[in-house]
Amino acid sequence: MDLRIYYQKIRDKRAEITDEFPIVVSEETQDGGQGGTLTEVSSDLAAKMLVDGTAHLATADEATQFRDKHAKLRKAAEDERAASKVQVTLIPKEFLEQVRRKG
Repeated sequence: MDLRIYYQKIRDKRAEITDEFPIVVSEETQDGGQGGTLTEVSSDLAAKMLVDGTAHLATADEATQFRDKHAKLRKAAEDERAASKVQVTLIPKEFLEQVRRKG
């Protein structure tokens, strides 16, 4: 294989990709790679994967569903993390005694 041609194909494919981080769908490979897995990768890696035949670009609908799903998962994780925080307020002992005397 001529490496100049190989890398030229990668550069050409990279020029065709408009997203900075496109969603790719893996292809089943002979060495055990599983097909159908969606992943967000850099455009450089996506171009290499497309040329190597290990993935193809996701459709607009697949990419939207993937990003929506991960946005919901991220929101749920942030909500869970926020709910697990314990808020503590420290007040001086003198202030507490003043409140007790008044009340």
